[in-house]
Amino acid sequence: MSRVVMAAALTASLLVAVPASGTAADTDYTLAIDPTAKGATIDDTMYGVFFEDINRAADGGLHAELVQNRSFEYSTADNAAYTPLTGWAPTGGTLDVVDDGARMNERNRNYLRLGLPAGVINSGYNSGLAVEKGKRYDFSAWARSDQPAGTPVHVGLTDPAGKDLAPPVEVRVKGDGWTKYTGTFAARESSTTGRLLLDAGGTGTLRLDMVSLFPQDTFKGHGLRKDLAEKIAALDPGFVRFPGGCLVNTGSHRGYEAPDFERRRSFQWKDTIGPVEQRATNWNFWGYNQSYGLGYYEYFQFSEDVGAMPLPVVPALVTGCGQNRATDDPELLRRHIQDTLDLIEFANGPADSTWGRKRAEMGHPEPFGLTHVAVGNEENLADEFFSRFTRFRAAIEARYPDITVVGNSGPDDTGANFDRLWQLNRDAGVDLVDEHYYNSPSWFLENNDRYDSYDRNGPKVFLGEYASQDNRYSNALAEAAFMTGLERNADVVKLASYAPLLSNEDYVQWRPDMIWFNNHASWGSTSYEVQKLFMTNVGDHVVKSTASGTPWSPEPITGAIGLSSWATSVAYDDVKVTSADGRELFADDFSVDGGSWTGNGAGNWGVVDGRFVQSDTAATNPLMTAGDPTWSDFTFSVKATKLSGSEGFLIPFAVNGTGNPFWWNLGGWNNTRSAVDGGNSSRVFHADDTRIETGRTYDLRVEVRDRTVRLFVDGRLWASFTDEANKNPEPFRQVVTRDEATGELIVKVVNAQSNAARTKIDLGRGAWVVPTARATVLEGLPDDVNTEFTQPVKARQTQVRVSSSFTHTFPPNSVTFLRIKDRRR
Repeated sequence: MSRVVMAAALTASLLVAVPASGTAADTDYTLAIDPTAKGATIDDTMYGVFFEDINRAADGGLHAELVQNRSFEYSTADNAAYTPLTGWAPTGGTLDVVDDGARMNERNRNYLRLGLPAGVINSGYNSGLAVEKGKRYDFSAWARSDQPAGTPVHVGLTDPAGKDLAPPVEVRVKGDGWTKYTGTFAARESSTTGRLLLDAGGTGTLRLDMVSLFPQDTFKGHGLRKDLAEKIAALDPGFVRFPGGCLVNTGSHRGYEAPDFERRRSFQWKDTIGPVEQRATNWNFWGYNQSYGLGYYEYFQFSEDVGAMPLPVVPALVTGCGQNRATDDPELLRRHIQDTLDLIEFANGPADSTWGRKRAEMGHPEPFGLTHVAVGNEENLADEFFSRFTRFRAAIEARYPDITVVGNSGPDDTGANFDRLWQLNRDAGVDLVDEHYYNSPSWFLENNDRYDSYDRNGPKVFLGEYASQDNRYSNALAEAAFMTGLERNADVVKLASYAPLLSNEDYVQWRPDMIWFNNHASWGSTSYEVQKLFMTNVGDHVVKSTASGTPWSPEPITGAIGLSSWATSVAYDDVKVTSADGRELFADDFSVDGGSWTGNGAGNWGVVDGRFVQSDTAATNPLMTAGDPTWSDFTFSVKATKLSGSEGFLIPFAVNGTGNPFWWNLGGWNNTRSAVDGGNSSRVFHADDTRIETGRTYDLRVEVRDRTVRLFVDGRLWASFTDEANKNPEPFRQVVTRDEATGELIVKVVNAQSNAARTKIDLGRGAWVVPTARATVLEGLPDDVNTEFTQPVKARQTQVRVSSSFTHTFPPNSVTFLRIKDRRR
């Protein structure tokens, strides 16, 4: 079992308590601010964006190309549903896709061969090509004809019925050498279901490749889809991390010069620069083909266009993202290290250097100003990765000592691999360590103080990927609460980026996502609204502030009972639950059919020889529950026997559907460690090296009294603890920063509950402020989701009366930023 906490397998934690009816009550808080107490400096690059080609974020997304599979390189080797004509359909004649000596170049091998007369039509992405009335679109294609007089080609932009959306373009292909042909459409109608038609007349053979339709109106004229790029630019990102992510270091690691043009190789930046018709295509880790029309030059250019620091990620030759393989070819490692040095020269080298010249030839003679390079992404093989990372780092620092080389801590927020990687990074004096985690909303609320205890003298944190696991407003509220902790610890957390950035609604490999789109529209999620609010109101340094917590009346631990396992066959018997005064609440000796138990559909449960047996050794948490979720002050006993498999017993208790149960995990982590964790604090209360023997029957007993738990194994006390955590995670979070340019305090308050937060705010003696403050507020219901057609969660501006001491009521389920200006500035 990779992690102790498995509450998500049972039930979602109760994040926000919604009143049954009527107006939400007020909860009283205090917020004391000391404007004279300067805290951590916040770098201009604190918040950024992470772009990965996932969810069709590039082709069919940010890359403005409208034609899908423009070079006929799709293959079943990339996706079982693909053919070289995916996205295309014949309209007559004979055609086939071939790879022979007449190909365009070694990297663009496939082309379309038409026996004339013949035609073909492309439907783009989503439901078709989106075109807008009055806009202009540039057509291009590479072609060759074996006819001395040439071949006429009628190019149309039509709707599905064949009606022209723009006056057609007529070209004549002359000569049997590859030549680029161009034309422009002026759309006279709008459509989201457009088609690009190529209809060739005459006789003989026509060859086509790199068929393109591109809007003239792109972001700053640099080939990116305007609405998507503008939404990213509106975030005012301090950095752009690219191109991934899992697609960076997965694949075979074959060279881009491989004679068989091996697919499924790691992302290699040299494949992605130069003329687009000479760029490679590649299999994408997320299950589709990527054209590299959006390549490293475009990433650098986009970073520059939005005023952000570029932060590329290069493969470390150790696969991550669950693949867990290391490549031990020393020559391949040497070449990848050299490729990374060449990348830095491409970004920063003078225009007369080898790779700087290639950048200049693409239109950017001045350097891009690269300062950071990340090596690797989410590796689980800590020592194997770090030995290679060390080689990269030494080579980079020897030639480019001003470049910061970023390490990472794997794919999780905790665990043995995480601890080992942090130790290796710390011992080696690495400057910046990339952390990634995708967790529940309750985790983000509970971990506001995660970085409070980090070593101020150790490596700094780059939170390169994080998000809570949905796109509802409750998720965004939890993320906002967590971000106040990031800012409070800006001396430790130097960079942070929500992930993923983009998702095409018809090609979803991962959710949640910050910005959603189809072929004609885009919209920001509720998390986008939170990110935008934080990213555009950062401030220059933290100001000391202290807030009261949410009043809480402790309630006893309550809940039903459960039985489970992890990759292990187990047998349970003689289950009994009694009250504190000895009354029997529940009993099952499995002399009948186990009908008192309810399952989650996993595993293979049945009564065998008077025991309740789970026989599937591949099942992970095949949970069965029984009893009353209101039980309190109870004793739960069970006899447990391991039959086979890799671990031991998993005993949940206090199962009530309003929060995390407790999990008693005996023989976890491949039977090397045991622990008890959970409850609404999601803490580990006790852990040791207890192991479980196969075939031996254990008497297990759980005693719950109020909020104190005692656990017994064969009559011996194994652990005792009192859970003093809040019943629900703290919903009221805040941080205060100062904008030196405007002289404003930025008071940032997250109220992630359905009660209003009436707050007395004290700016301290001597504060002299302008009596009206500008407020930016996000409000909504916890289940609100922004869509193409409705965005219930959007920032609104208002004015608030303020003074050195004033009371303000923060609405239920809200994020509020108050910009309070010093009257002396």
